[in-house]
Amino acid sequence: MPWLLVLLLCAPAVAEKAPLKAPKDWVLKGGLPASPTRLNDSFPLSDQKNLGRWKRYDTMWDEFSGTELDGKRWHPTNPGWKGRQPGFFSRDNVKVADGELRLVARLEEPPEGLGAEGYKTYSTAAVQSVRAVLYGYFEIRAKAMRSAASSAFWFYKSDEKRWTEIDVFELQGALPEPGSGPQWTPQGVTGKYNMNAHVFRVPNPADDWSVGGIWDMDFDPAEAFHVYGLEWDRKWLKWFVDGVMVRRLANNYWTQALTLNFDSETMPGWMGLPRAADLPSTFSVDYVRAWKKGR
Repeated sequence: MPWLLVLLLCAPAVAEKAPLKAPKDWVLKGGLPASPTRLNDSFPLSDQKNLGRWKRYDTMWDEFSGTELDGKRWHPTNPGWKGRQPGFFSRDNVKVADGELRLVARLEEPPEGLGAEGYKTYSTAAVQSVRAVLYGYFEIRAKAMRSAASSAFWFYKSDEKRWTEIDVFELQGALPEPGSGPQWTPQGVTGKYNMNAHVFRVPNPADDWSVGGIWDMDFDPAEAFHVYGLEWDRKWLKWFVDGVMVRRLANNYWTQALTLNFDSETMPGWMGLPRAADLPSTFSVDYVRAWKKGR
């Protein structure tokens, strides 16, 4: 028997890499049940009796009571990303005023360098936490912008070994420009509470994939402020709206410290592009509060 064939026959079998399995998922169907009564700002709205033994996490707690963004906590843009084309992130679109963080989308041509990269027509905004965090409860009170540019609250981090993301929400507060994207529909995605959890890169190689969830909202997120939350631990991801759980997803993969992000993006292939008449428009965040579980 030729020696090469002997080597091949004796070589250990190489196991095929098993694809990642989608975790168990539950999403609320129907209208939102009655919201809990807020009795204590020191605890999440969904856990006013503090059964989770939550302790305040000051690193990502901000009432936005000043006149400028706290540079020890937040970047006034996304340091690693210029924005989703055609819209570009502009620091001028990030403001703190009247006790709110405000992210603005507007009609604006980009600087010459960005224009050469394909950015045009729209400027948007982004804020990213200076530090990354692993697990906790994160709650904001916010009002989406009245525009087809997104209003988003999400977590992510990308490095050489891992790249994962948790989208608490991506909201569209107004109809898009008709026919402005390949997936365009007359309603865009207005009325949809879009949640997602992405796996882009993990130590065991896998194709890009995500586990999306959509709750059909029974209110207009651009009409008034509502409370949105994410509870994230080793076992579960739980999404909350006005203190009520609207989604639960088994945490099989989101075990990487992530940055906390607020932003607005143009999404021509999904939400469509904003109508000129709707701009400028503002995504407002009244507060962000964060907790870690006590022992």
